[in-house]
Amino acid sequence: MLKEILEGVRTDLADRQRQTSLEELKETARRAASPRDAVAALSGPDVAVIAEVKRASPSRGTIAAIPDPAALADDYEAGGASVISVLTEARHFNGSLEDLAAVRERVSVPVLRKDFIVSSYQLWEARAHGADMVLLIVAALEQNALVSLVERAVSIGLVPLVEVHTDAEVVRAVEAGAKVIGVNARDLTTLKVDRELFARLAPLIPDHVVKIAESGIRGPRDLFAYAAAGANAVLVGESLVTGKNPRAAVADLVTAGSHPALRGDHP
Repeated sequence: MLKEILEGVRTDLADRQRQTSLEELKETARRAASPRDAVAALSGPDVAVIAEVKRASPSRGTIAAIPDPAALADDYEAGGASVISVLTEARHFNGSLEDLAAVRERVSVPVLRKDFIVSSYQLWEARAHGADMVLLIVAALEQNALVSLVERAVSIGLVPLVEVHTDAEVVRAVEAGAKVIGVNARDLTTLKVDRELFARLAPLIPDHVVKIAESGIRGPRDLFAYAAAGANAVLVGESLVTGKNPRAAVADLVTAGSHPALRGDHP
């Protein structure tokens, strides 16, 4: 599945590169508002919530229509989300860079571009459309490309969220200089979810790195479990967009993330 997604991403990327030159993108990025401090947003005493604007996925197909992603992001921010994640991949997730720009205009918290980044062109796209963070998936990149993209992202003001799924990928992420590492409970090759994965991999991640648990968060109970295993933040998508009240659902997670019992794990 990952290989298929990446093939589509490269095809669509080539189309966009024909339409907009890198120099044009860089100029737009230079005019964008200064990036917000995403690391600070995720490094407080509480377990932070990254709430995701997500219409579809390869595992579920269409999840939610989301006619107005900015309004949904507004609800997320009102509920206390620390960061808003916006899927911009078109073929399998029904996302777009227009969604990212719309969300950026509406909210004041940091925004994450979640996509399959394979080129520095996409980093400039992210910055030009207002992103403060960008997802880099270790499984999708050779090590030299990962190192290069981490460095370039940082140099243009983006915080790379480096996503891992195995012991070896944690090592690669750390060696690439990642300051924020996300453990995705969903295996991108099989699409199965393993909620125990974060607890197994978290001890391999250095203390100075922000640790994010991704996928499989259905409510406060899952947040507590991830927090107990050392998560500084959780990334939540499907359970929010399929619920009737996304603002209340985020607020419930934020309340759980600020529970006094968790403070021992997050000095």
